[in-house]
Amino acid sequence: MDGILTVDKPQSFTSHDVVALIRKRFGLKKVGHAGTLDPMATGLLIILIGSYTKRSSEFLNHDKEYEAVMTLGAVSDTGDAWGSITQRGLRDIPLQEIEAVFKRFSGHIDQAVPAYSAKKVNGRKLYELARKGIEVKVEPKSVVIHSIKITDAKLPKVSFTVRCSKGTYVRQLCADIGEALGCGAYMSALRRTASGGISVEGAITVEQIKKMDALSIKERLKEL
Repeated sequence: MDGILTVDKPQSFTSHDVVALIRKRFGLKKVGHAGTLDPMATGLLIILIGSYTKRSSEFLNHDKEYEAVMTLGAVSDTGDAWGSITQRGLRDIPLQEIEAVFKRFSGHIDQAVPAYSAKKVNGRKLYELARKGIEVKVEPKSVVIHSIKITDAKLPKVSFTVRCSKGTYVRQLCADIGEALGCGAYMSALRRTASGGISVEGAITVEQIKKMDALSIKERLKEL
């Protein structure tokens, strides 16, 4: 069994949870994924099966597209709604000012690596160290924001879409925009809608996977 399976990951599942489910459900040895999604995030998770596990770097290098919601007026120690929130108070910010700040985060930018991320330092994931109160200094990384557009703004919530290069942290993007606005912000929702030319449309759900047999899942595999 070889190919890719597009999965619409639900909230609270880790990317590894989905891999483990597929491996156990269908008795497969070679199963991996092409790009981690945080437990809080939903949307496209590309599952690699069989010989496709050797092509993970190919899929990891794709640009990604997301739908996100940020909450202004507060910050989070994890950068998202699942962390400890500290209120700062939201001033009355005109939409034009928010749009102007969003434009500043288009193109090539240097982005800090969040303490609560899966990036490894000396073999340890940063979020594991952060949970133990260990601070590790990581150099900012260069990423590309190809496009970023506000789709709705009902303060304190601002919804937007973003297409970005691999390795971009949308939670950090929210935090940086909030800092630039002088009120703070955290990511309150995130959904990955595409990776490269692969869309979440038509992706299989975890609940569907739980009800399928090996033949059914094989028919859903794609070859690229």
